[in-house]
Amino acid sequence: MSLRFVLDPDLTADLREQIVSLWVDVTNAGGAVGFVAPVTAADVRPVAEAAFAGVADGPDRLLVGYDGGRPVAVLIFADNRFDLKAHWCVLKRVMVHPDTQGLGYGAALMREAERLGRKAGREALHVTVRDGLGLERFYARLGYREVGRLPGALRVAPGDDRDEVLMWLDLTAGNTPGEPG
Repeated sequence: MSLRFVLDPDLTADLREQIVSLWVDVTNAGGAVGFVAPVTAADVRPVAEAAFAGVADGPDRLLVGYDGGRPVAVLIFADNRFDLKAHWCVLKRVMVHPDTQGLGYGAALMREAERLGRKAGREALHVTVRDGLGLERFYARLGYREVGRLPGALRVAPGDDRDEVLMWLDLTAGNTPGEPG
């Protein structure tokens, strides 16, 4: 496995379309990135453009993992936009292309986010996940701990409400994946 990570790549029209396509593929494979399958690029594009604006105009940051020249892993460091929360940030739209699942790209993406978070002087990273997909176990293996749940906060279909699970990684404790933070 050899991912090449780029923080804040030039958000060209081509890269924007590649990320929208990745987002569609992840969602349609069952990924929990803000939509419920099935979706099209037309469904995703308005939400993606709002996210791109937060990156292009600041203060958010985009991390892209490339396999060769193809973006296969993406996340956004979302600034809290509130001075009292400036010491930590939220990771949003964490995605790895479905045809690369099982290659360790998700863990590599999160390790790179942790490294960059530390380098930026952040004291913690926060991510939310949709209950029912086993994502809590993935993040726990990387040192994140569950710090709360919003019961039934995500309505994925009529009669199918899921908890939104709040996961937290303390960057000040020197966590090692798999050890409590």
